[in-house]
Amino acid sequence: MPVSPYILFNNEEWGRLRADMPMTLGEKDLEKLSGLIEQVSMDQVVEIYLPLSRLLNLYVRATQDLYKATGTFLGNRAAKVPYVIGIAGSVAVGKSTTSRILRELLSRWSNHPKVDLVTTDGFLYPNHILEEKGLMKRKGFPESYDLHRLLQFVSRLKGGEPGLRIPVYSHLTYDIVQDHEQVVDQPDIVIIEGLNVLQTGDGHPSANPESRVFVSDFFDFKIFVDARHEDVRGWYLRRFLKLRDTSFQNPRSYFHRYASLSDSEALELAGSIWDEINGANLMENILPTRERAHLILYKGADHSVERVRLRKI
Repeated sequence: MPVSPYILFNNEEWGRLRADMPMTLGEKDLEKLSGLIEQVSMDQVVEIYLPLSRLLNLYVRATQDLYKATGTFLGNRAAKVPYVIGIAGSVAVGKSTTSRILRELLSRWSNHPKVDLVTTDGFLYPNHILEEKGLMKRKGFPESYDLHRLLQFVSRLKGGEPGLRIPVYSHLTYDIVQDHEQVVDQPDIVIIEGLNVLQTGDGHPSANPESRVFVSDFFDFKIFVDARHEDVRGWYLRRFLKLRDTSFQNPRSYFHRYASLSDSEALELAGSIWDEINGANLMENILPTRERAHLILYKGADHSVERVRLRKI
């Protein structure tokens, strides 16, 4: 049999691992947490997300004990260190929905931890810098991010520093929002969601690769949301049509010029954007990081999770 560092579970097997983890979300909660084209069922929460919440509960407690042990060894009281979860995956695969559901479940544990959600979109270079660098058509690729600023943030976060301020990104204007920041103030758990959070490079060669530090070095647990390439492409096209009829209609939208496209014109354009940008980024940069994850959620064509792979060690 092929050697694998993962244990594979179907939904029934994984669902049994929920044990006594209580269900704390209702149908109205799920409506608010679901994505633009992805409606998560209550069965999915029970079978997939509650067992994952239980696993993370066990991991967080064990890691907090490890932090205390390290502090005892060093002879000092360590600062409050958050447990950091990284969630990666393609554009349109549903990683944002997964992140929102996990945040809600984790924040409703009996000890009521403070859980923050950070998206790496805020660390994209502003559009004017991307234009100067000739990277507007490479948005989302590793080189389009201010990795130095992102690394500084996660380093200070794991150092227990309070009141960290980070940029905010607007999907309406397709740019960083000026004079607006998110404050991350010593949470118990932080979920960091983004395309490239598991990568070990920035798209540029390093003069001294052995000295490199990566964003994922600061993660305690890593999740990859996966699906067949053709399914993700189809979801992207469906989402583009939905956006054409909703946010693109807003005159402030960066994509307002696409609001009057016919279905066939919109699908042709969306397919071209996917093939040239998002699909290329998935195959070149995102998918190769999948096996760096501790847990892989594999989705079927209907956007529901069909299988779970958990790293043994």
